[in-house]
Amino acid sequence: MKYICPLITVADIQRSRDFYEGVLGQKVKYDLGENVTFEGDFAIHLQSHFSRLIDNKPIRQGGNNFELYFEFDDIDHLADRLKEQKVEFVHEAREQPWRQKVVRVYDPDRHIIDIGESLEYLSYRLSNEGLTAEQVSVAVGIPVDFVRASIDRFSK
Repeated sequence: MKYICPLITVADIQRSRDFYEGVLGQKVKYDLGENVTFEGDFAIHLQSHFSRLIDNKPIRQGGNNFELYFEFDDIDHLADRLKEQKVEFVHEAREQPWRQKVVRVYDPDRHIIDIGESLEYLSYRLSNEGLTAEQVSVAVGIPVDFVRASIDRFSK
């Protein structure tokens, strides 16, 4: 067995496609009409069609029990752009206990979209704030060699 991708149901396939393409900058890999798969290997499926595939069992949206995770290094800039586009926020940009900056928003069907800075960029940002590679490693819980390589990558 091979795992392929997460699939979320949406009320309006075009509205959701516009959100993922236009707001989050995702690229379509396959468009099968009722089902659209993006290059990041997640899919949206028209809820009315999907419901028939599961014998019309009820589909509940907005349970805050699932999220799609993306990465973007300039979280503050992204949060400003999302506000301009009137995207509904779960919460503003903030740091997690491991210091990673994240912002969480809802897609048009109230699925949580979590967008965090990459661990590579986080390592670089914390080093710019004065932490040593060893201190970043402890704070974030990642190997010090990874931290050093990340700092080097972004310093160039």
